Amino acid sequence: MISRGTASENLSCGRGAMPRYTVHVRGEWLAVPCQDAQLTVGWLGREAVRRYIKNKPDNGGFASVDDARFLVRRCKGLGLLDNEDPLDVALEDNEFVEVVIEGDAMSPDFIPSQPEGVYLYSKYREPEKYIALDGDSLTTEDLVSLGKGHYKIKLTPTAEKRVQKSREVIDRIVEEKTVVYGITTGFGKFARTVIPVSKLEELQFNLVRSHSSGVGKPLSPERCRMLLALRINVLAKGYSGISLGTLKQVIEVFNASCLPYVPEKGTVGASGDLAPLSHLALGLIGEGKMWSPKSGWADAKYVLAAHGLKPIVLKPKEGLALINGTQMITSLGCEAVERASAIARQADIVAALTLEVLKGTTKAFDTDIHAVRPHRGQVEVAFRFRSLLDSDHHPSEIAESHRFCDRVQDAYTLRCCPQVHGVVNDTIAFVKNIITTEINSATDNPMVFASRGETISGGNFHGEYPAKALDYLAIGVHELASISERRIERLCNPSLSELPAFLVAEGGLNSGFMIAHCTAAALVSENKALCHPSSVDSLSTSAATEDHVSMGGWAARKALRVIEHVEQVLAIELLAACQGIEFLRPLKTTTPLEKVYDLVRSVVRPWIKDRFMAPDIEAAHRLLVEQKVWEVAAPYIEKYRMEHIPESRPVSPTAFSLEFLHKKSTKIPESEDL
Repeated sequence: MISRGTASENLSCGRGAMPRYTVHVRGEWLAVPCQDAQLTVGWLGREAVRRYIKNKPDNGGFASVDDARFLVRRCKGLGLLDNEDPLDVALEDNEFVEVVIEGDAMSPDFIPSQPEGVYLYSKYREPEKYIALDGDSLTTEDLVSLGKGHYKIKLTPTAEKRVQKSREVIDRIVEEKTVVYGITTGFGKFARTVIPVSKLEELQFNLVRSHSSGVGKPLSPERCRMLLALRINVLAKGYSGISLGTLKQVIEVFNASCLPYVPEKGTVGASGDLAPLSHLALGLIGEGKMWSPKSGWADAKYVLAAHGLKPIVLKPKEGLALINGTQMITSLGCEAVERASAIARQADIVAALTLEVLKGTTKAFDTDIHAVRPHRGQVEVAFRFRSLLDSDHHPSEIAESHRFCDRVQDAYTLRCCPQVHGVVNDTIAFVKNIITTEINSATDNPMVFASRGETISGGNFHGEYPAKALDYLAIGVHELASISERRIERLCNPSLSELPAFLVAEGGLNSGFMIAHCTAAALVSENKALCHPSSVDSLSTSAATEDHVSMGGWAARKALRVIEHVEQVLAIELLAACQGIEFLRPLKTTTPLEKVYDLVRSVVRPWIKDRFMAPDIEAAHRLLVEQKVWEVAAPYIEKYRMEHIPESRPVSPTAFSLEFLHKKSTKIPESEDL
């Protein structure tokens, strides 16, 4: 089960008798103790440079420390410090600072103190609530919340007992000197090499170090937190053989938000995600780089020390327990599924707004049409369109203005939204089921079965399930962008929309949405290449021992990229539809769609003439990522559902509308005409 509680204690670093500071000088980290807190920031900078020079054969290019001219700044926020300020006023004990030598040019490959996307952590607050993990009940929503830093982690009592019993099996194997893969033998091709008992701990450290061979950008803090949380959940199942003490140390690292440097590339998805999980474990043993909201990037041992933590000392089997599994693929897959669910719901709202602007008909969403082809997703999408466009329920002046026109039916991009958007919803539901099973699965090798008192080698580490599912997710969700781009074309093309060309006055002088549409087309075209399944490929590795792999890491990363492109294309359509409404004023659309229009106009003003458009696209994108569009429209959709329950079934598994409303406090003002 998963339970939540309030933290009873906070991790803090109080001042000791001798404050210590961790200082970054030209790519090296130095621990500088300070006997007198009244010493100045300038003294700290000089002392750090002195220690840096001392370690360099050529004195680092300085004749003496007096030749160095430098600035001192915090690693967190990069704020400059006054060299004359006393240390006890300017800095906290164990704070991380950087000495910038005058005249040094920053390398274009320099890793800044805070990684890409870490702006999300500028508001970081240590969470007060816990999620209790048992290895069986984690949801994709929970994992995303853990990634965002909303909760700390603790184990359930049942999980603790399982972990202890599992470890007893490993201890007995070591004591009896039984030959068992990964515990008393080498790995992969070296599975038949027996390791002496005296070197079993060294074996585990060597495993983590050698397998930390990834490349590319580091995972963002959110994604690294998800990866670490998911590995903890798998270890909590009690089939990995890790000791309870070590697992609790891992949880302390998570709760302190100390996040290892995990490159995003390097996994082939079998035997599990070895490279990224090894980088994760490398930080836990105090090696490599690590990031925390307090420190920014620094050597892992310093980050751990700043939070009062010690590097983990691996026991037999524990290195393997930390790195063997599909958690990289699956944690990214959780984010992909949740973002896909969010954009799929909101795509219906955006498309409904476009249909209104293009003066389309709602006849294609009639209940009887979809009852005779009752795919869950199709039925739900058609229902959402009716809930937003039903003129009997929400009078629309725009719809009324063309009620008696001679148009019989609309283009497929409007008329077939239930069929196209619907299968996307069903695809997401299918993939979510697989990912939910995977995040609560034991994926180690060998597996430790305490009830049988033995270990068994198998293949649960193979990432084919999440790899295939995420390839399918990318293909399915892409269609939302494909059809959205065609609707943008209809909005911008005056021969199709009866609106000014590119949705702007004084065309020619102004270009309006001309290139915004090109951006949407470019993103859709890029998605077509990204939708090629990575899981159809396999390359034999580890001297043909691991001769079939899933390539699931790339499946997960490109699924996320596809989904981001879908969000951006729909953001452009949302802006274009709202701009189209400007040319239909003073007529109004339905109440829920007017609310969506008002939301957009709260962050993006109408286009009167050309202006820098990229910030507007990003603002609309943020509305979709943060599900603000759904929050505005959902109460109206659900009220309509309550009034039309027979016709709204069956409901798509991805239509989490009621659950969402329970979590949110969004209410419809009673004074509104619904």
